[in-house]
Amino acid sequence: MTIRTSQSTVTFARSFQIDGMDESQPPGDYRVDMDEELLEGLSFLAYRRVAALIHLPAISRPQNRIQVVRVAPAEFDAMIQFDMAAANRMKSS
Repeated sequence: MTIRTSQSTVTFARSFQIDGMDESQPPGDYRVDMDEELLEGLSFLAYRRVAALIHLPAISRPQNRIQVVRVAPAEFDAMIQFDMAAANRMKSS
């Protein structure tokens, strides 16, 4: 099984909650590592996302302690969609 990891920065406009964590996370830019595994047996290269790793706290916050939280890809997508919908509601108000 071949795994590849890509890194990106995701901006949350509003605070958000991660399943399994008591406190919500403040808005800001967060470093995210996305793990994908190679789907074998195909005649072309294809990957499936298997995990999102969110680095806490936000990049703009003091970083005395860094925590990496593993999030299922579907949960990560839902967090992004919820944040985008909330930001769009704020703009239209």
